[in-house]
Amino acid sequence: MNAITKFQSFYTDLASMKIEELADLYSKDVTFVDPVAAHSGITAVEAYFTKLLHNAKYCSFTIHSLEQTISIPTESESKNTTDGSNYLVTWKMSFTSARINKGHPIHVDGVSQLKVKNDKITYHRDYYDLGQMIYENIPLLGRLIKRIKRTLG
Repeated sequence: MNAITKFQSFYTDLASMKIEELADLYSKDVTFVDPVAAHSGITAVEAYFTKLLHNAKYCSFTIHSLEQTISIPTESESKNTTDGSNYLVTWKMSFTSARINKGHPIHVDGVSQLKVKNDKITYHRDYYDLGQMIYENIPLLGRLIKRIKRTLG
């Protein structure tokens, strides 16, 4: 199974995954970035997922599209950093947590940027609305944010 097939399978039901499976998907020196934090190395990513999944009762992803892309190095990157394949993945995450939204499901749309080299993901960056995921689901803060959005829209 190649890295992208593993990625799709792995994120289908994240809450039932085993932390040790991350090393089959990600390289030892992976960089994992999302709106919450950035993590370098598989050990840091495993610790992050352990904490995330401890609080989630259910978490799955529906992948809408997965496209291979071309990466152009920035001035600070060497040409070697673009070796491998690059992907853009659009998805919807559905999860429940006892701590957020009274345990009711939360749905968040997002995009992942992946870089794969030697059949392992070396770079994973998630883009999603942290407000949609957390802030809008906190009782007082959620009402305030939704009111602000209505006045802007």
